[in-house]
Amino acid sequence: MTPKTYWLEHAWLGTHVEPGVALTVDISGSAAGADGRISAVRQGVDSPPPGAEILRGLTLPGLANAHSHAFHRALRGTVQVGSGTFWTWREVMYATADRLDPDSYHALARAVYAEMALAGITSVGEFHYVHHAPGGTPYADPNAMGEALIAAAADAGVRITLLDTAYLSSGFGQPPDPHQLRFSDGGADAWAERCSVLKDRDHARIGAAIHSVRAVPAGQLATVARWAEERRTPLHVHLSEQTAENDACRQAHGCTPTRLLAEHGVLGPRTTGVHNTHLTDDDIRLLGSSTTGTCMCPTTERDLADGIGPAVALQKAGSPLCLGSDSHAVIDLLEEARAMELNERLRTRTRGHWTAAALLRAASADGHAALGWGDAGTIEAGALADLTTIALDSVRTAGPLPRLGAETAVFAATAADVRHTIVGGRHVVRDGEHTLVPDVPQALARAVDALRA
Repeated sequence: MTPKTYWLEHAWLGTHVEPGVALTVDISGSAAGADGRISAVRQGVDSPPPGAEILRGLTLPGLANAHSHAFHRALRGTVQVGSGTFWTWREVMYATADRLDPDSYHALARAVYAEMALAGITSVGEFHYVHHAPGGTPYADPNAMGEALIAAAADAGVRITLLDTAYLSSGFGQPPDPHQLRFSDGGADAWAERCSVLKDRDHARIGAAIHSVRAVPAGQLATVARWAEERRTPLHVHLSEQTAENDACRQAHGCTPTRLLAEHGVLGPRTTGVHNTHLTDDDIRLLGSSTTGTCMCPTTERDLADGIGPAVALQKAGSPLCLGSDSHAVIDLLEEARAMELNERLRTRTRGHWTAAALLRAASADGHAALGWGDAGTIEAGALADLTTIALDSVRTAGPLPRLGAETAVFAATAADVRHTIVGGRHVVRDGEHTLVPDVPQALARAVDALRA
């Protein structure tokens, strides 16, 4: 162990902003995803101790992006031309997926994860379903695409939970369409066999996902749930994002998607429903009583005209909330946090549904927990030393008292205000520059251009 000291000008300690905090961090492991942990937190340290690294601004626990489709980043801008619906957007998305291979996916994901690090994100949940070559033929390594994502996260210096996704059908009782053939393993047992080869790393956890109730036949849901349960790993599922899915599920099974998942043993404390937008009161009760989590992705939900989910009711029922950037229309967890509150204000015409503290918890501790990193997301002894520092002197953040730093971060700051991102006690972003990926904008441009060629 190599001890290191950080002096935090202001630190968010879960309930309040504390000035002058010194952290001792014990660093071990590899440079990528190092297992550096906080060993001591000292408050009331008015000036930096000798040899301490200084983090000026407001330091938060590292942010957790609980829902990502890395390749969707290539759609930014192009899908804003013209009108349409989620379903017309999906066709453009499929065309992009068709052009991916392990090398191009690695290059794109490396740049996307570097963009996340620049936004203060230290862990990402990658909802991964582009498994095979176009047409469905497995690569020589059947997990080549997943391994490319794991390697990309290491190269960008962030932690990843690879949520390997079962995607077996195009709809209830329908085989995959041509675009979806590369997503499918043919059946849940074959999916489980392939996934079982993937292994955790210092910076990576292997989780599971059910794409949706329309993409995994009801009789195979339990296979995926059992695989996750046996390994005690996170299980995520797109849930009731579209009313069309709800209608089709009722026609096929006589119940809502949430009820179908409950009947097949999918719900539970290690499960997270993504979006959870169009729910009945009974759905909310089922999710809350089982402590199934909810991942809201407000920037994507508004970009795709999905609707506003009942986040307040879900949390009151017992469903922990976390946040994701999903389609990466923007990558900004502070914007996701404030959007959840502001969406609810628009819907109800009342203010103050969540405190800044509650929104930061959704963006950090509860997001990490949903991804299987329960030892991240807090600034306390024993926690992983994953931190993000927000400037308090930018044009967006200057003015409010430092003690209002949490409110300033959530309701005024953006990803552009992130000055430092530390993962496992090591700088991944220093003074707004990525330390591992040179010229992230150019890396993004090259990766996206390669897919358009």
